[in-house]
Amino acid sequence: MSRLRFGTFLAPFHSPGQNPTLALQRDLDLVSHLDALGYDEAWIGEHHSAGSEIIASPEIFIAAAAERTRTIKLGTGVTSISYHNPLWVADRMVLLDHLTRGRTMLGVGPGSLPTDSAMIGLNPTDTRELLEVNLDIITRLLRGETVTQQTKTHNLVDAQLQLRPYTDPCFELAVAAVASPTGPRMAGRFGTGLLSIGATLTQDGFDALAHHWSVVEERAAHFGQPTPDRAGWRLVGLMHIAETKEQAYREVEYGIEQWFNYFQKVAAFPQMAVDGSSIKEMIDFINDAGIGAIGTVEDAKAQVQKLVDQSNGGFGAMLLLGHEWANPEATKKSYELIAQHVFPEFQDQAAGTRAAAARATDTREGHAQSQLDAVDHMTKKYEQEKAATS
Repeated sequence: MSRLRFGTFLAPFHSPGQNPTLALQRDLDLVSHLDALGYDEAWIGEHHSAGSEIIASPEIFIAAAAERTRTIKLGTGVTSISYHNPLWVADRMVLLDHLTRGRTMLGVGPGSLPTDSAMIGLNPTDTRELLEVNLDIITRLLRGETVTQQTKTHNLVDAQLQLRPYTDPCFELAVAAVASPTGPRMAGRFGTGLLSIGATLTQDGFDALAHHWSVVEERAAHFGQPTPDRAGWRLVGLMHIAETKEQAYREVEYGIEQWFNYFQKVAAFPQMAVDGSSIKEMIDFINDAGIGAIGTVEDAKAQVQKLVDQSNGGFGAMLLLGHEWANPEATKKSYELIAQHVFPEFQDQAAGTRAAAARATDTREGHAQSQLDAVDHMTKKYEQEKAATS
């Protein structure tokens, strides 16, 4: 792999009870901040219950964010397509692709919160079965096909899109994966990218990281898809970075307990099990289990490199999970430190300036003497000119 892209995966996570209007504004401000820092991507979640992940429509959020940004690509991370009519999912994304002039990406999944699907009479088995059915319909519609099909929740009769995507031939699609091979299998079958969420958030997922991509390649070959491009593989990871390790530890005291409490006691999402009953235990869990980095830019570099090595061939993008462990100012500073010091290590930008500095260091003594010689030469020349005119 050459240039590793960086981005955020913004569920988002906000403490229940706070002003939701201001929380959503913070999310928009963060995406604008990342755009200014040169981040490549922002993926926005869809959730409808449990009180912390409060964006109900990633498409609406993306439309708002697109008007506030210039270059960052904006993806649904993810659209829970099992909840929706697949025709309208495809149609809305085509519209968004036009409105953003090609900065749209569609990430899909079954929906992570059982409290969401229960409200529409579906259980987690239903949503996982519908995911593959609806993704098949969406990809066919985006290819320009007319679809007639009865699903468990919808009836499509001669369904087709009236607009082609702005992106030629289509905007990028990606399937979410936690730890099981379900997501990689579908990514291979449908020729989409892969969002490995749990692969960096759970120890089991980390151990299975390289296996994720091998499943994508095997299924792609089985279904006659082109060889998958690792540029479409994105890993979601946990980080909070400050100028010192001690400062980073102090800053996450702001909100890390609430985040852990959400996965330990609120969200019925056992694939994202986390350990720790005190702030110290929580920090140690993130750092020692190898699933994230709370510390300095050196810790961040080491974590990304470890994931590159574990992937056994590299991946396309490192997405930092938005978690609000720290206050808004410290959170933005963390993203800034990563952009300033971590990006260059994985985007072929660090070596050139270091080599230039090394060359200048090696030849400094000789060049410094030549500067002094030049000054001495011009001084003597002036004295000679002055003597000749006096």
